[in-house]
Amino acid sequence: MNGPFGFVVIDKPAGLTSHDCVSRLRRCYGLKRVGHGGTLDPAVTGVLPIALGQATRLLPYLPGDKTYRGVIQLGVSTRTDDLQGEVLRKQHWPVLRADAIDAALDQFRGSILQRPPQVSAVHIAGERAYARARRGEVMDIPAREVTIHRLTPLRWEQDSGQLELEVHCSSGTYIRSIARDLGALFECGGSLASLRRIQALGFHEDLAQALPESEQPEQRPEPLSPLLALSHLPQRQLDDGEQMDWRCGRPISMKPGRGDAVVVRNPNGSIAGIGHWDDERLIPKVVFDAVG
Repeated sequence: MNGPFGFVVIDKPAGLTSHDCVSRLRRCYGLKRVGHGGTLDPAVTGVLPIALGQATRLLPYLPGDKTYRGVIQLGVSTRTDDLQGEVLRKQHWPVLRADAIDAALDQFRGSILQRPPQVSAVHIAGERAYARARRGEVMDIPAREVTIHRLTPLRWEQDSGQLELEVHCSSGTYIRSIARDLGALFECGGSLASLRRIQALGFHEDLAQALPESEQPEQRPEPLSPLLALSHLPQRQLDDGEQMDWRCGRPISMKPGRGDAVVVRNPNGSIAGIGHWDDERLIPKVVFDAVG
């Protein structure tokens, strides 16, 4: 495979957009084809997987669930549902016991309908909500179904009104909305004080590296194998005779099993692409090192 290939997991610092990080790596590696998996707001830190070169074709096949650790500030309501936004109202929060907080969080666990923040990337009448919000518009954004797989209270400080949480959730979940809605439940308002993503697309924070400070080649992080984030899919290893068929885009045999997408590996164990089942054949959908 020509050129850099794989994933770089950046520990995104506060103050930069996800696009800023992509642009930095694009220049660092001298690549045009670079893409990230899952936008982070500028104030949010943590795991930002970035695909290099042909690895961008694998982004749709990575697991969409994400994990966050954040702090909710009760008693403050803002226009953006986080403390970076204009404050609309301040109130006293109630005296809360840890068991009462955990019981209240039950309303946010599992499959729920969640209304995205006014400042979000949701499309409203063909335009991003944040663009309309910046013009001062207040929108009626419809609620969407999301799944909160795990919602764990980590620390509650009665004096400061701050609640630290860990959230494992489906793609499209807004932690700012959880902060807002929890504040509404306690009738005191709530906003997100801080947030860090600790897992995204199957990559965890122990793999995250600092964003290179310069665009010099010696600053380039070593790309990680995509196989690290594809373990949720079934796999099929090619033998020497099948490898050329695969590279030429010809189906290979495979008995039906779980799922639709299959990770195909070369005889040496490296990734050869992604196939989809069709009866007892594996149809090439993503082929690396294609021939012809």
